[in-house]
Amino acid sequence: MGTLVGDRVVVLGGSVTGMYATSALASSYREVVIVDRDKLVGVREARRGAPQARHINGLLAAGARAQEDLFPEITSQMISAGCPMTDLAGTVRWYFNGQRLRQTRAGLTNVAARRPIMEAHLRERVQALGNVRFVEEHDITGLTTLPDRSRVTGVKVQRHGEGGEEEVISADLVIDATGRGSRTPVWLVEMGYERVPEEGTKMGLGYATRHFRLGRVDPFGKDHSIVCVANPDLPRGCIFTKTDGGTVELTTYGILGDHPPTDPEGFTAFIKTLAAPEIYEAIIEAEALNDPVLFRFPTTLRRRYESLTRFPERLLVMGDAVCTPNPVFAQAQTLAALEAVALRDMLRRGIAPDPLEFNRAVGRIVDPAWEMTEGVNLSFPGVEGRRTLKLKLFLAYMKRLQVAATRDASITEAFMRSAGLVDPPTALMRPSMIRRVLRNSRPVPATSSRG
Repeated sequence: MGTLVGDRVVVLGGSVTGMYATSALASSYREVVIVDRDKLVGVREARRGAPQARHINGLLAAGARAQEDLFPEITSQMISAGCPMTDLAGTVRWYFNGQRLRQTRAGLTNVAARRPIMEAHLRERVQALGNVRFVEEHDITGLTTLPDRSRVTGVKVQRHGEGGEEEVISADLVIDATGRGSRTPVWLVEMGYERVPEEGTKMGLGYATRHFRLGRVDPFGKDHSIVCVANPDLPRGCIFTKTDGGTVELTTYGILGDHPPTDPEGFTAFIKTLAAPEIYEAIIEAEALNDPVLFRFPTTLRRRYESLTRFPERLLVMGDAVCTPNPVFAQAQTLAALEAVALRDMLRRGIAPDPLEFNRAVGRIVDPAWEMTEGVNLSFPGVEGRRTLKLKLFLAYMKRLQVAATRDASITEAFMRSAGLVDPPTALMRPSMIRRVLRNSRPVPATSSRG
């Protein structure tokens, strides 16, 4: 155990963000208490409090590295347990604008597992820390504070069921990892603080998922995943991936209300409209393990905590409770992992983290991912938002880059390093990269034939 900062920290929410936060906190507090409304320990299937866990959840390359930093050797443990390894640029078959990108092994690796299985692995590692206690099947009803509301002192919780009495868990620090439905914005106003500014984009996104066991048609070859990315001409896409237990997971999506049907025939017909015919050919020969299930995602959301000048001491907000980006880009878990590493590094100073400083650090982590994907969201004409000249130039360049990546694998690598949050988006704007993109995105002259 490192330098102790306090006796007890309470983590609100036992999902992926909560597990990352616990890893960051455990060496600095005598006890970490995780509170969640669901049963957590021993659970290996989707739970009520995480409905999106029935769908594909991706961890980008930067997130995989941060996760390994927080939980050393977890990658090899998951591989030993039957979770396949992937490379974002090398074993993922990408289709942009209906065209397949060139592939190259780039070390942008990650382990693929269904969300409940990933959560189970993380919880098992957290349980092994020794100073962690789970308070399961409890509602979180509020915070306790000093009389002047300047500092949070604990959490009010109530066990499910009749007769459950509200109790207070005192804490030297409280972490809100409850996701998009976080009550912190309401609690801040009730405590007399400024309302946190919010922003987002109406996407009208809906995605449906179904699991299969492959039959005689295996479309993957040496690849791990096949991804069709939605574009303005066809605002539909999908992710088809190998996962734990020898199964394959297929999540397909559409924006602006063009949602995949949940009846098996309609779902399959939706897949047939996509750019990768090999997916359709595989699933019609595969054994379906369940029926499609739909999840609606109306808007992206970012809460600008970094803009606040006053904030109660001993309260921090992380993960989806701060930012819920377009899930198609699979950024959320990676941002949570990077935020947890930042928290751990602050705690290594031996003092309680300053919330304003932490809010600013989280803002810096979120900024590049948010700006890139919010810009891409506006490439769809039906999505409302301000399209500046700078954004129009960025989108035009990205289209050229995607064309160039169908011809030059090194551009695919650079693209996926940025998409994987390993490199900042500005890395794609370096003069040498711009020259390569422009050279490889020129129209191919039509070949003439003599009669």
